[in-house]
Amino acid sequence: MDPASLDGLVPAHLQPRTRRILLKDFAVPVDIGFHDFEVGKPQRVFVTIEVWLDEASFAAEDVVEAAWDYDFLRNEVLRLVAGRRYNLQETLLREIYALVAARAGVTGLRISTSKPDVYPDCAAVGVELSSF
Repeated sequence: MDPASLDGLVPAHLQPRTRRILLKDFAVPVDIGFHDFEVGKPQRVFVTIEVWLDEASFAAEDVVEAAWDYDFLRNEVLRLVAGRRYNLQETLLREIYALVAARAGVTGLRISTSKPDVYPDCAAVGVELSSF
């Protein structure tokens, strides 16, 4: 089916009101924690980034140039943690949040980090920041 033949089929009340991209449970090795047994021993940290975009920043055509750069999210998170240590997830989270919030087209943001290997009886412990 020709994509142009689908134009006009979505009723006005079902038109998209938000646009979101998602990087979910990105496993990143981070030197994090304030306990003696944690210092200098990278741990897995899962990073989830949800970015709501304005209409102009969300790809309307099936071309690479129109897409929001997912690689930016991964690469910048990796760059932030490279060669750096964190005592707290909150500090890491604030740095990731500020980095993404500064990008053009962002209208809303939710970012969480979690450490899955802390307690044997919990899936993970973590923190979250959101613009709403």
